[in-house]
Amino acid sequence: MNKRNDKYYMTTAIAYASGKPHIGNTYEIVLADSIARFRRQQGYDVFFQTGTDEHGIKIETKAAEKGVTPKAYVDDVAGEIKNIWDLMNTSYDKFIRTTDDYHEKQVQKMFKKMYQKGDIYKGSYEGLYCNSCESFFTESQLVNGNCPDCGRPVIKANEEAYFFKMSKYADRLIEHINTHPEFIQPESRKNEMMNNFLLPGLKDLCVSRTSIKWGIPVDFDDRHVVYVWLDALTNYITGIGYDCDGESTDQFNRMWPADLHLIGKDIIRFHTIYWPIFLMSLDLPLPKQVFGHPWLLQGDGKMSKSKGNVIYADDLVKLFGVDAVRYFVLHEMPFENDGIISWELMVERMNSDLANTLGNLVNRTIAMTNKYFGGVVEDKKVTEPVDDDLKAVVTGTAAIVEEKMDKLRIADAMTEIFKLFKRCNKYIDETAPWVLAKDESKKDRLATVLYNLVEGITIGVSLLEAFMPETTEKTLAQLNTVRRDYEELDQFGLYPSGNKVTDKPEILFARADLNTVMDQVEQMYAEQASANAPAEEEKEDEDDAEAIHVDLKDEITFDEFEKLQFVIGEVVSCEAVKKSKKLLLFQVKIGDQTRQIVSGIKKWYAPEELVGKKVVVLLNLKPAKLAGLMSEGMILSAEDADGDVSLLTTMKDMPSGSSVS
Repeated sequence: MNKRNDKYYMTTAIAYASGKPHIGNTYEIVLADSIARFRRQQGYDVFFQTGTDEHGIKIETKAAEKGVTPKAYVDDVAGEIKNIWDLMNTSYDKFIRTTDDYHEKQVQKMFKKMYQKGDIYKGSYEGLYCNSCESFFTESQLVNGNCPDCGRPVIKANEEAYFFKMSKYADRLIEHINTHPEFIQPESRKNEMMNNFLLPGLKDLCVSRTSIKWGIPVDFDDRHVVYVWLDALTNYITGIGYDCDGESTDQFNRMWPADLHLIGKDIIRFHTIYWPIFLMSLDLPLPKQVFGHPWLLQGDGKMSKSKGNVIYADDLVKLFGVDAVRYFVLHEMPFENDGIISWELMVERMNSDLANTLGNLVNRTIAMTNKYFGGVVEDKKVTEPVDDDLKAVVTGTAAIVEEKMDKLRIADAMTEIFKLFKRCNKYIDETAPWVLAKDESKKDRLATVLYNLVEGITIGVSLLEAFMPETTEKTLAQLNTVRRDYEELDQFGLYPSGNKVTDKPEILFARADLNTVMDQVEQMYAEQASANAPAEEEKEDEDDAEAIHVDLKDEITFDEFEKLQFVIGEVVSCEAVKKSKKLLLFQVKIGDQTRQIVSGIKKWYAPEELVGKKVVVLLNLKPAKLAGLMSEGMILSAEDADGDVSLLTTMKDMPSGSSVS
């Protein structure tokens, strides 16, 4: 239980700045915060870094849809992410953004150093690419033909790129993993990386793109931008002052290597294969541990906006409060398996664990102290055998919690603290203070019982601070004391005898009614839907509106219409046709195939704003050459009386290949 003076550098994965994080994303920052707070309590010199990943094709596409620049888009989203991290009372020391100037400059330096070292070379890529994860895969790595990480379809991609020679460092990484069993946790994640990726043999990794503009330029070849994962992963060293030219800060020299990278299990491959190999190329030591935590699911599936099953942290906080939400996400997540969240489970935990086990314990103890002794807490040292077991549980909890936290079993650590509170509640039943109060000769025994309860609660909530800091602060204020130092948590009897508790105890957690909560949830969602609905445009008077005259073509039969095959396509890439003022060259994904289509809409659209768009395609139009390029279909658009053009799409996000009829 002695204090350490060692450094402890830990990070979360940086959140992708494509949209508002849901509670499953927020879980990670709360989990990291509980570890950081606990290590500080132990006496470590903690540096806790988080932030946002702000480059890539998804952001480029979303910004175009919003009609803003990518930088303006990520500025807005990064601010929202930071607000939620702050709302959840997380104690990060640094919030890095990959658009920070110093980070971008170091990424360029690192890329160049790797290139000059021969670890990066120029080539071309033809393979399977997941737009959502911004990752390339081999055929054998796909799951049911889809991306192994997110389950979405992949597309065939072909472009010039720079590659990293992964195989050069593969044997060294395998040896490191075998000789450092703590490096990848849990064990199942290590087995997955070894068996699915390392042992079958690593392919060279694409580390640049030419079809994306929103990224860090390769400074010696500005047609290329740095592959998002090389950019994002290096935040862990740039954020603490790494300099590729050898001028790193004192902070970097003290803090690196990281003691813990805390990440979601879906990005374990990037952090345990690509990241260590990048570090080897830079001649830097590897992080001590990478922990791939499970997912927080709603129902039986991963939260996804496309599935419409998203719960947000700020909505939960409105109904239950910050610490109740922190308790739930930390306590309900197993070490290795996915956890489940629902409004019903939140209400159940609120009532059983928080309102009853903890809240009622604190309230009863303070109320009895006020009722029987005017709020004065005194240790009269009139003991009985039942006290010994209480004291043993209370003083032994810190060591068990430390053991659990060292293994990153955060939910188990919280369970041990609540066992302490349950033991205090049992002690009330065993000693029956209300019975002792009826016998004047038992007054000193009653005082001792209440002192033991106050002391037990003080130690318990001192341990709880890492997980529920506001609750700890409120409880200690009501007990008129301060958080117990970590090295004193195994000592019973340090609460000042004669101290006085508050005469107005505050209810820490009120019981929740499920029906009331569900009514509030329904109302909250209705208000959000109303607020997000587009404002109804003012309609012009029909008399004043200038209607377009439509010239009718010759009628066709239904059989003739049936011959036309209209489908939904997703624009994979788009570029201007050289020496043409009108034409754009598209690669359009249609189900399991990709078609090349040439379209004369250059006047109305910039190529980069069309990537990722869903369009309507006439698929069985006879191929034709336009400007020397083969066009294998037609992208449909509408044209008004002024000649303005708009591509056709759908009201809902339909998968590519969907039939249009």
